[in-house]
Amino acid sequence: MDENSDSKTVISGRERVIKTLNYEPVDRVAVGFGGTLGTGAHVSVIANLRRALGLDKPGTPVKVVEPYQMLGEVAADLREMLWIDTVNLPGPRNHFGFANENWKPWRTFDGTDVLVPEKFNTEPEPNGDIHQYPQGDKSVPASGRMPKGGFYFDDIIRQGPIDDAKLNPADNIEDFALLSEEDLKTYEQRARELYENTDLAITTGLPGTAFGDIALVPAAFLKHPKGIRDIEEWYISTISRREYVKEVFAGQTEIAIKNIECIYQAVGNRIHAVWLDGTDLAAQNTLFCGPDTYKELYLPFSRKLNDWIHTHTKWKTMKHCCGGCEPLIEGFIEAGFDILNPIQTSAQGMEPQHLVDKYGGRIVFWGGGVDTQQVLPFGEPEQVRKQVGERVKIFNAKNGFVFSTIHNIQCNTPVENVLAMFGALGRKVTK
Repeated sequence: MDENSDSKTVISGRERVIKTLNYEPVDRVAVGFGGTLGTGAHVSVIANLRRALGLDKPGTPVKVVEPYQMLGEVAADLREMLWIDTVNLPGPRNHFGFANENWKPWRTFDGTDVLVPEKFNTEPEPNGDIHQYPQGDKSVPASGRMPKGGFYFDDIIRQGPIDDAKLNPADNIEDFALLSEEDLKTYEQRARELYENTDLAITTGLPGTAFGDIALVPAAFLKHPKGIRDIEEWYISTISRREYVKEVFAGQTEIAIKNIECIYQAVGNRIHAVWLDGTDLAAQNTLFCGPDTYKELYLPFSRKLNDWIHTHTKWKTMKHCCGGCEPLIEGFIEAGFDILNPIQTSAQGMEPQHLVDKYGGRIVFWGGGVDTQQVLPFGEPEQVRKQVGERVKIFNAKNGFVFSTIHNIQCNTPVENVLAMFGALGRKVTK
């Protein structure tokens, strides 16, 4: 639908997403840009986009709302201009365990002026790297590192020697604490503000609900993490210490359900979709675990969380899994997930028409709208427009499609291509 269409047929972004999640036809494809921590853009991209649209002058800083991935804020004026249908409800703390508050200026290595939270460390190391610290506490070892000239942070592995005789699942469960009353008040206040002040679908990530998410295993938010914290060691442990991992997941599930119940009491059905699990189980051309392993190790715990949510709330749940995860999708559906993201169509087995033919109407596709590895960063605007048009036609054939890029838009992506993407969706992308 273009901007001159009969306004009587236009529905709100909130209603559009709700209908989409229930496989009902809508006036135009729903767009989820910035709605989750896997559907946004690097802060430099947001800054360039805002300038191209005439929203900011050069040098106007953009907030970094997720420092680990250096995601930029998709603010209300940008959402309105691009007809975005979702808005993210942030949790109380970010990846490094401190709040996004008391903003201060900083400049990224590529020269983008940004605002970062007060506890974001802006002092470079002697070699020019930038370190981040758990909970912003510089008295303990750093937990994140951005190399000089880089764009993102990597977790620093803080793994001591492992003595299998002394391994205690409680050490890996330390991550999953019960939310405080202050945390719950934060959820309640933010959900109420977004629900009352926007007509958009509200998405949020739930704490402690991803089983073995490699981005979280190093626990960059803990000052002195114990247990298994090395990424390679964790993957090995899913085979060699499987019972240990199951004990961790069981303890995690117990705490997660208590937290989900408390969050629901705080926000009710003011939120509409929840990022429940961001654990990647596939690479581009292979799997990290087969369907049988998924059903034994992951599915039972995810199903408990999904069952609680679907019994007590109206929320829809999202499973994020990069790579060629097609052999696992049936298991995701069996586990009770309503939504799959990011739909990495360039990976093995992830051809769009095949996915729609096999799984359309059974799981919502949230992503897959354009390739962020090749076409969007390196193609021409016309290639971008062509792919967006093709993807919308295919993925929306059975309804149940929320347009988003394949994961976040990466740094150095030409703004002309980003504008072409939104232009292909019928957005006005000129000043």
